[in-house]
Amino acid sequence: MSRYRIHAVSKMCGVSSATLRAWERRYGVPSPARTASAYRLYSEDDVALIKKMRDYVNGGMAAAEAARMVIETAAPQPPVYTNGGDVFAGASERIVDAALRFDPDGLEAEVNRALSLGPAVTIFERALGPALERIGDLWHEGKITVAQEHLASQVLGATLLHLLRLAQPGESGRRVLLAAFADEDHVLGLFGIGLRFCAWGFRSVVLGPRTPPAAIARAVESLSPEIVALTVAIPPPPPAARELVDAYADACRDAAWIVGGAGAEALRPFIEARGGLVASTEVSEVRAQVESALLSRRRRKDA
Repeated sequence: MSRYRIHAVSKMCGVSSATLRAWERRYGVPSPARTASAYRLYSEDDVALIKKMRDYVNGGMAAAEAARMVIETAAPQPPVYTNGGDVFAGASERIVDAALRFDPDGLEAEVNRALSLGPAVTIFERALGPALERIGDLWHEGKITVAQEHLASQVLGATLLHLLRLAQPGESGRRVLLAAFADEDHVLGLFGIGLRFCAWGFRSVVLGPRTPPAAIARAVESLSPEIVALTVAIPPPPPAARELVDAYADACRDAAWIVGGAGAEALRPFIEARGGLVASTEVSEVRAQVESALLSRRRRKDA
């Protein structure tokens, strides 16, 4: 049962209220219930988690590592079922609702709760990704403001970046370089793509938005990735499309390269003419595309 307000918990645990909020925001430790007015209410289990976290940190452990230890050893909490029993869909709905309310603390709390639902890539594909898509749709329909959309993008983007850092395989020799086309601003999907690649055993390096071919060339020269994954939502106009695709193909050198996003299909003739791949809309097929491309690359190098 949730019964303690944040100031009471601060005194009980010897941890400042600011630190409690930071642990919740950054690591999801803990994820207290909320009143109708969005005030935090901590349970006995929440207090126990905070005390463990405090002890680890006071013992010299980094806060991120302490949070991981606390989450791994915590007793599993019963999931909150909505939407026909689909906990991921329920989490996605609550994230969207918090964005619609323009409730920063509530949004942070719902995102943090979603982090306990399963593996990082599953959380993205079934909860965070759909929430992002729905919020984007609402913005295009004029049903939410730019401020609401930006708030959601900032919170979800920071969370996805955190998940990507945690998901990186430790000893993998394979590396993927992820970037958006030169005029592309919306790149949160890149973090989701990076999570998928991490699950497939790749270390994911995200260059971010508006990445010109020259930047790709420099990164390929320095990092020698096995594959470059690019995203494009709005393809450039036809006169410039072939020239830009040719520049990206040259920048990738001997690395395999694949292009996804809503605008990729329009560029298919130019991409395939230069030996690139257009990503399938099915995740399982994308993995097969990637592995096939890497096998062909190895055969060329061995020939």
